Amino acid sequence: MEFPTDFKEKYAELLGDEIGAFLEGLSVAPIKAFRINPLKENFDKVAYSLDEPIPYVPTGFYGEISGKSLEHQTGYVYSQEPSAMYVAEVGDVQPGEIILDLCAAPGGKSTQIATKLAGEGLLVSNEINRKRASILSENIERIGATNVIILNETPQNISANLSGFFDKIFVDAPCSGEGMFRKDPDAIKYWHKDYPKECAIRQREILVETMKMLKPGGQLIYSTCTFAPEEDEKIIQWLLDNYNIELLPVKKHHGMDAGRPNFAGNNSEMEKTVRLFPHHFKGEGHFIAKMQDKRAGLADNVSLRKSKKAKGNSFFRKITKNEEQLWLEFHKNVLKKELFNTKDLKCWGDQLFYYPDVWPDIGKLKFVKPGFQLGVFKKKRFEPAYGLALAIKTSDVQQAIKLDDAQWLKYVSGNVVTLVDSDYRNGWYVLQCHEKNFAFAKLVNGTLKNFFPKGLRFNI
Repeated sequence: MEFPTDFKEKYAELLGDEIGAFLEGLSVAPIKAFRINPLKENFDKVAYSLDEPIPYVPTGFYGEISGKSLEHQTGYVYSQEPSAMYVAEVGDVQPGEIILDLCAAPGGKSTQIATKLAGEGLLVSNEINRKRASILSENIERIGATNVIILNETPQNISANLSGFFDKIFVDAPCSGEGMFRKDPDAIKYWHKDYPKECAIRQREILVETMKMLKPGGQLIYSTCTFAPEEDEKIIQWLLDNYNIELLPVKKHHGMDAGRPNFAGNNSEMEKTVRLFPHHFKGEGHFIAKMQDKRAGLADNVSLRKSKKAKGNSFFRKITKNEEQLWLEFHKNVLKKELFNTKDLKCWGDQLFYYPDVWPDIGKLKFVKPGFQLGVFKKKRFEPAYGLALAIKTSDVQQAIKLDDAQWLKYVSGNVVTLVDSDYRNGWYVLQCHEKNFAFAKLVNGTLKNFFPKGLRFNI
C-alpha cells in the first residue's frame, strides 16, 4: 500500500523508530470481527464460531460473517471491527440511562449501546447525512431495539431542543480517517497534510454543541479513527481548557497504548486516553477518551421520568378507539402477553408507534423514525411492521409458522411460500427459522403472502 509522502514524513517525526512497524501494520489485511446480540432470545445460538472471543468485549468475537445469513438478517450478529467495539465498552452504559450517539451511522456504536440499555432508558441516535441515517435506521431495526429515536439533524438543532438532556454523549467525530487506511484504501485519496487541521475545526464545532446537551455531571465519550494529534490529544486539551470537565482513565488491555502527553503540550493527563495502533493491537487505528462533567450533577442513573423535556409530542395524534381495537385484536391473536402499554401508543399519520410520554418532544427536529414502529393501519385492518417481528422474543409468540432454510431464503428474496398440507387458519403469523423470528406473513388459504420489505430483499 502506498501512502502520501506528507503522511509518512509526519509520522516518521512523531513516532521515530516505530515508523517502519507502523507503516507495515497499516499495510496488512484488516481484522474481521462481529458481535452477538443479547437483546435476542438464546442469543449465542448462532451458526458462527464463538471460539475466539475478544477479551475486552463480552459479546465480541474475531471472525467474518455474511450479510446474507439468517443470523445477520434477524439481528443476532453484527459485523464490526474490534477497535470500534471498545468505544461503547468504555462508555459503561447502564440500563435506564439517557444517551445520545451524535455521529452514529452506520450504527456499530448505537447497536452496541442499545443492547447494553436492555430496553430501559432511551438512546437518541443521530446522523446528519440522510442516506447514512437510513442505513442506521435499518441496523437499529434489525437488532430489535425498541427504545431508540433516530434523528437526521445537525448538532446545533439538537442542542437547541434538548439542552442539558443526556447522561452520556458519544461523539465518534468525523475525522481524517487515517486509522481506516487499510480497511478503506479510498480514504488515502482524500488525505492531504492540512486535512487533520480542517477536521479538527469541525470537531470543535460539534463539541461546542455537544457540551450544551450534556447534563451537569454527565459523561462525554470522544473517539476518532485517526492517528492525528490535531484530532485526538489536542482536541481533548482544548476541551479541558474550555470546559469544567476532567479526564477519566480508560482501561488499557493488551496491545492498547496510552495517549501521548507530548502530542498535547506534555500534559500527563493524556495518558488516561487510549490509542489503538495496528502494529500493536489486533484492530484498526482508533483514539478514545472519556470525560466527566464537573458541574454539580444529578444523581447517577437519573430517571427519564424526571426529565423536564418530557412534554408530549406535537406531531403525534392519539390512537382512535377503532385503531386500538384493531391493534389489540392483532396482539391477542399473535402474541401471548401485552408487550406495549396502550397508553404509550401514538399515531403519526396512519403509522402506529411506541413512544412513551416521558420521551422528549422531537416535533421541531428532523427524524427518520420517531420511536419504535409497531405497524400501519390500512382500511379497517392492521398490518404489523417488519421491525416488530425482530423485536419480540420467540417465547412471546403464540401464532408462528416454522420454515426451513430453503423456505426462509425464498421468503426473504420476495416470494410467496406455499405450505403443504397446511391446517393453519388464515391470518397473521410470525415466521421462524431455527427458532429465530425473521418476518411477518399473512396466511391466505395455505399461502404465505410476502410482506418482507422490498428494499431489504436478497438472494444467495
